[in-house]
Amino acid sequence: MIPRYLVNFDLNELPVLDTDVIVIGSGIAGLYTAIRAAEEHQVTMITKRSLLESNTRYAQGGIAAVFSEEDSPQSHREDTLLAGAGLCSSQAVDILVQEGPDRVRELMKLGTAFDLENGEIALTKEGAHSHRRILHANGDATGYEIVRALSEQVIHSPNVELWEDHYVIDLITEGEECLGALVQQPDGQRVFLRGKKATILCSGGAGQLYRYTTNPEVATADGIAMAYRAGAEIRDMEFIQFHPTSLCYPGAPRFLISEAVRGEGAVLRNIHGERFMERYHELLELAPRDIVARAIVAEMELTKSSVVYLDISHEAPEMIKHRFPTIYETCLTYGLDLTTDWIPVAPAAHYMMGGVRTGPYGETNIHRLFACGEVSSTGVHGANRLASNSLSEAIVFGGRIVEQISRLSSSAKTGQGIACRDPRPAATLQPIVERRLKLQKVMVRQVGLRRTGEGLLKGIEELKRQLLLFESTLTSREQLEFANMLTSALLLAESALTREESRGGHYREDFPDRDDARWRKHMIRHREKGILEETSDDV
Repeated sequence: MIPRYLVNFDLNELPVLDTDVIVIGSGIAGLYTAIRAAEEHQVTMITKRSLLESNTRYAQGGIAAVFSEEDSPQSHREDTLLAGAGLCSSQAVDILVQEGPDRVRELMKLGTAFDLENGEIALTKEGAHSHRRILHANGDATGYEIVRALSEQVIHSPNVELWEDHYVIDLITEGEECLGALVQQPDGQRVFLRGKKATILCSGGAGQLYRYTTNPEVATADGIAMAYRAGAEIRDMEFIQFHPTSLCYPGAPRFLISEAVRGEGAVLRNIHGERFMERYHELLELAPRDIVARAIVAEMELTKSSVVYLDISHEAPEMIKHRFPTIYETCLTYGLDLTTDWIPVAPAAHYMMGGVRTGPYGETNIHRLFACGEVSSTGVHGANRLASNSLSEAIVFGGRIVEQISRLSSSAKTGQGIACRDPRPAATLQPIVERRLKLQKVMVRQVGLRRTGEGLLKGIEELKRQLLLFESTLTSREQLEFANMLTSALLLAESALTREESRGGHYREDFPDRDDARWRKHMIRHREKGILEETSDDV
């Protein structure tokens, strides 16, 4: 059993600091929500590394919103529902497509400089989009530009106090209400940060559960695990998106090569030079990501190779360098020229569709606890996220969270008397770096792109052998982080075992077909109630 709290504490013995709103995480969701909340409230923003380190920073492709007269919210809605494979929330999708354009305009007012063409916003197209509706910045550095602009606003906001290099251990709850967070400071001391109005999880995704991921080191599923321990409902954990094309080259990191490269004409070839996507889907290289990723793995197996190739060498070199400067420069660092060479790629874990279940205002089932961005499950993405909808989702629902918080009065609860005193011996643990690598390998082999009941059972068994960790005294950030990874990996694997069908980002070789009659529903995990089900309202 996973304990309610990771460490022992007594709030009566800890320093207590008060703020109106706590924002945990500094990606686009955390930054935008903090800026908006600071218009009316005192905000404390906590990030476990530096302000600029988040998944958003590495987002290349762009942000999806309707800006073209040839496009419409209705069309964006249809594309999103189609990609979501029957598990989107139609209400959440409506909110996204209707409110997205205005929120993107707010990003511009806050200093984000999107690329222009002939004085107009430049739009590109990505997989499964029917129109050009992806805004981008500096060609392929959209996330970095958004984070740059928003972080400058945060730094200069008099109402935002920034805690860098602080680690949130757990959410503190009393009854069904979240009072704030137990935080470990850089020197190892702990404090109780009380959020009188609200606590907002913007802690990002779970890519580090896998050995190969496009995500940075910080993406360790902390928010999912701490919300689960606090009694929040966790939904759709089995749906993990593997990006089809991450750089796969000796000495290079698993650098994301944006879907926009395929949107601008790149084709996929196997090691024999054959273009192969026509054998797998009529949309070829622009088929939904899960289909492209599985096609690549199938082709790698057929040709007994560890890579396939992305080829855009037939396009004009000037266009490639202008449109994809970051990708071009990064590949060049490793001796690969995007304008002339075929680039070796393979799938890698990229995005978590599920997360902490929220309503239309980012609210969870715990009063005063909200979730936004990749850590949340708003219902926008269903079983498979449509490319570039994630950045839009973060700002749309971040804005709605702030609207909801403004309607709340401050909590009268103080947290006095809350303590955890479990008997926990000093940790005599195998080095965390070894445990972490072992977990990542289990996830790749048993809970990866293609799954089987037998493999999932084996994976769950291997993960459960690590549960003794929770009986030890955990002190270092690495130990606490690994505890969150283990919790989230088990939630993911057990959800994947339960869903006996294939849909979106979840593929079971022993149940290869989509089964709407039995499985057009959500799996919800709750710490005390176990597995719950929720019908899908996807139209």
